[in-house]
Amino acid sequence: MTQSDRFAGKTVIVTGSSSGIGEGIARRFHAEGANVIINARNAEKCAEVAGTLDPERTLVVAGDVSKSDFAKKIVAAAVERFGGLDTLVNNAGVADQGLLHKTSDEAIDRVIDINVKGVIYLSREAIPELIKTQGSIINISSVSGIGGDSMLPLYNASKGAVTNLTRGLALQLGQMGVRVNTINPSVTRSDMVEGILENEGAMKMVMNRMAIKRVGEPEDIAAAAAFLASEDASFITGVNLPVDGGVSASNGQPNFMG
Repeated sequence: MTQSDRFAGKTVIVTGSSSGIGEGIARRFHAEGANVIINARNAEKCAEVAGTLDPERTLVVAGDVSKSDFAKKIVAAAVERFGGLDTLVNNAGVADQGLLHKTSDEAIDRVIDINVKGVIYLSREAIPELIKTQGSIINISSVSGIGGDSMLPLYNASKGAVTNLTRGLALQLGQMGVRVNTINPSVTRSDMVEGILENEGAMKMVMNRMAIKRVGEPEDIAAAAAFLASEDASFITGVNLPVDGGVSASNGQPNFMG
């Protein structure tokens, strides 16, 4: 259940919002009255999402967040169209699974460029506008940013960077009126984890670690993002919030209850 006017007149950029978690976040803010900038590299998919929303409160700015020039472009577009920027949601991200000693330079660059540099570039460009509006940054990290995964060390490194960037920026920007927080999801329904969701053996292992016996839905993450952007969270900054069905509550041992 949403409050349809909670973000009326506010403007939100959601990167990686053509599907999955990002789309869920964009839809949540839009449903609560916000102007929303839809972003991903695939312009056609962005247009499909935007086509289901109020065109007066929606803007598509397709492009690659790992490019510093694009970061300038998307923030400028938001300000030009809607007059300012209140919330930046850094959601765009990619994963690379495998053994680090067999990982190519290209794969390393791709993960670090999108997951780390993209967040830094967008934040850098958004901060002056967020100071004006006393807004906030919400980063989408992962439980992989607060603990390790045997087959995802590169992803761990990138999401760990986002997790700690949040703390540093929160300390730097708090006195300027800007809050910075992170959401750390576990397995959440999206294109990134489609292979896991379709693999019975993998899902059995996932469910063993989940206290709440289901995978996350984009709406779960969207609800947390809306809270963190709202006045209800006005005294919350520097937080890394697991929205993970209880995965991070574990000490790592199997759930012997099944």
